[in-house]
Order: sequence, then C-alpha cells, then structure tokens
Amino acid sequence: MLTVESLSVAYGGLTALCAISLTVRAAQFVSIVGPNGAGKTTLFKAISGTVQPSAGRILFEDKDLIAVAPSERAHLGIAHVPEGRQVFASMTVLENLEMGAYPQTGRADWKRNLERIFALFPVLSERRSQAAGTLSGGEQQMLAIGRGIASSPQLLMLDEPSMGLAPVVADLIFERIGELHRDGLAILLVEQRVAEAVQSCDFGYVMEAGRVVLEGTHQTLLADDRIRSVYLGL
Repeated sequence: MLTVESLSVAYGGLTALCAISLTVRAAQFVSIVGPNGAGKTTLFKAISGTVQPSAGRILFEDKDLIAVAPSERAHLGIAHVPEGRQVFASMTVLENLEMGAYPQTGRADWKRNLERIFALFPVLSERRSQAAGTLSGGEQQMLAIGRGIASSPQLLMLDEPSMGLAPVVADLIFERIGELHRDGLAILLVEQRVAEAVQSCDFGYVMEAGRVVLEGTHQTLLADDRIRSVYLGL
C-alpha cells in the first residue's frame, strides 16, 4: 500500500531524514518509535506533502505521491491525524467531522462513517453541537481521530495520539486504534509510548537521528536487548 524508498529531507542544510525506507501493507499496523528529534513527524509531513523531500520516492498504491499535490493526497485514501490534535477550536464537533469528510469517498460514506465515529467515541455524539475548543484534551484527540476516519481512509497516520493525555485516556485511545485495525484499516503510528506502540503493531521501525536503526515484527522488537533496556526500561 505505502512504500517509502530512500527518502531524505533537509531543512536549511541540516538533514532531518536520511535514506529512510519503510512499507505499510494493506490492513497492516505499523509503528514508528524513537526519541524526540528522530525525524518521525518529518516523515509524516513528507508523506502528507507539507515538506518536500530532497531525495527518494513515496508510493501509495503504486502512485508517486511526490507528483501529487498535497491537497489531493487525502482523496487517494490517506488521513493524517497530526501531532497536537489541531482541531478547529471555534467550530462544533460535528463541523470538525464534516471538514474531515471533504474527500470524495468521505462525502459518499458520510452517514456510515459518522455512525462509526460515534460508536467508537460516544462522547462526540453527546457533544456534537459543542465547540471543539471547549473539549478536554482527550476528547479533542478523539475528535481528531474521528475527523480522520470521516475521510474513509485506506491508511490512517497517527502522530503521537497519546501526547499530553492521562494514562487512562491514552489507554482508551489505544483500544480504539486497535479496533480500527481489527476492522481492516491500515495504521501507521508514531508514538513515544513505546511499549504500547510495539505491542500493538504487526511490524515496527525504530528511528534515531533521521535514520531507521532497527526494524522487525513486534516479537522481534520486544526481544531486542537494546529496545528492552533503552525504551522499555527492562
């Protein structure tokens, strides 16, 4: 489904990504973990088109994404839930979800997707007429994920969905992400809660200083001494 080949990104002469390669297959859950500054968010921005690579290729369903305008990439079936949620604070919950349904597939499947979102996150149904900026951090994260689902994506990219959330709320978010994966949605997750990210995924990548330093199934990563000591504290 998604193939990143030898992707590099530079900002002002500084290399943020260096020859990154990764793959997400249909219905697969892929996690990317690593410390702050590893380049994880930059990778997502390159896939979404908000930063321009200096080298490499990004293919989605065999289509060259670099040749596709950023505004058109959502229409291909890619939804990016950004770091920090970034909901439209002055708009209602329902209006935020309607914004997510802008791609053609989202408009066509609006009723079904809305039912799915409200089933996953009942609090959003209860607060559909409430301004998004008045929601709690956890509720805003639910809304950001719901907005992504509203586009009927084939691939849902989630950037640090647990950031700033109480553990019990973060656990709920991970449960719902797991449900989406079990329903057949491909997930690409960037997350600093390494234990949850690695345990949930089918395949994972560890990034450091703009490079992939380790990759493998979740069993392989959990068995790696470096992952266990540096990231899991074992």
